[in-house]
Amino acid sequence: MPENYVLLERIELNASAASVTFANIPQTGYTDLKVVCSLRSSRTSSTDGAHIALTFNNNTSSVYSFRHIRGTGSAASSYSESGATSMNLYSQADSSSDTANTFSNNEIYIPNYTGSTNKSVSVDSVYENNATTAGQHLLAGLFSSTAAITSIRLAEGFGNNWVAGSSVSLYGIATVGTTPAIAPKASGGNIIDYDGTYWIHTFTSSGTFTPQSALSCDYLVIAGGGGGGGDAGGGGGAGGYRTNIGGSALSVLATSYAVTVGAGGAGGVGVTGTNGANSVFSSITSTGGGAGGRADVGLDGGSGGGGSGRGKLSGVNPAGGAASPSGQGNAGGAGAGSSSANQAGGGGGGAGAIGAAAAESAGGNGGSGSTSSITGSSVTRAGGGGGGRISAGTYGTGGSGGGGNGGAPGTAGTVNTGSGGGASDLSPNNTGGAGGSGIVIIRYPAA
Repeated sequence: MPENYVLLERIELNASAASVTFANIPQTGYTDLKVVCSLRSSRTSSTDGAHIALTFNNNTSSVYSFRHIRGTGSAASSYSESGATSMNLYSQADSSSDTANTFSNNEIYIPNYTGSTNKSVSVDSVYENNATTAGQHLLAGLFSSTAAITSIRLAEGFGNNWVAGSSVSLYGIATVGTTPAIAPKASGGNIIDYDGTYWIHTFTSSGTFTPQSALSCDYLVIAGGGGGGGDAGGGGGAGGYRTNIGGSALSVLATSYAVTVGAGGAGGVGVTGTNGANSVFSSITSTGGGAGGRADVGLDGGSGGGGSGRGKLSGVNPAGGAASPSGQGNAGGAGAGSSSANQAGGGGGGAGAIGAAAAESAGGNGGSGSTSSITGSSVTRAGGGGGGRISAGTYGTGGSGGGGNGGAPGTAGTVNTGSGGGASDLSPNNTGGAGGSGIVIIRYPAA
């Protein structure tokens, strides 16, 4: 890219989503915008790939018109539309029927996006199916609005989802020879966003954070959640939760920092689950969540796993694991059961509360997660997993923020929340839910 092309935001999907949106687009410092996409849809179709429904400023009134031409190598066609409620990029993304692991290539150019006249749009797209055919598309469009463009949304036009691995990047184009007024001061992250005050780099998978100069950063580092135990097991504990919001900023230098996003621990199949993996940024390490026990105590971790209802130890119900090291979460709840017919596991600890102890024939609920607004909106993460039960009674529910419910099998903690997995029941074929993977979020002032 030329020097005056500045990456403003980037979104890489780690899970399926119906759309991606760029909001808070800077209104100064740039003349034009360019969106670069690599997209694949979950749509099942033998022809025509998938459509992209492009809208600006959340405007879905009849203000879009366009003409698009298409060539496949064997035939050419054209299509036009006016008074549409979105700018429809027909057959300009790969679908699930196209060659496996192929993604479309799309470039969308929007000149004079803050001007007081209608906005022209040009699109150059390729979708490919190496087994049969490929399509090349050019589109000329018009957004009939004199309002400056402040947001861009790309939805899957058939109401399906963009699959994991799809990515969309937004570039601002500054006047040659000028210094852009607003630009990120670092690279790295699956999502780079600007909320009007901060640049926010979100890592949903491991990567590298590289500041261009020394920065003072806020952070949220959550480790992977623990897996739920099998066989009336305890719920998995949430991954360690560390943040400096409300405290001192973390200073980083103009060098590369490896960022590790911890995986969730596996659920147990008739055994104790597995602890989650640590997440790391700079000097900050969050400890993986403790696994839920099976016929034993819950394991220690960022938050502790719940104790099992199976097999009292010396006449004492197996305890939940501890939050170790302290300060990253809470302990898991103890298991319960005075006979082989009413045993149940305790809930895993959450970042915001301890896991509930089980009662006879009732698995304990997972501890609640903690809420952060580091991304500009309030999000709760790192809930504990719900406890299992032996063969009758009730399962524990997962804690707020993504904790998995107890069940047959237990459900997994939500991806990229660091939540614990739910525990399972007596059947040896029923597995405790896996812990949710962690997340690392870094932000710094734009000014």
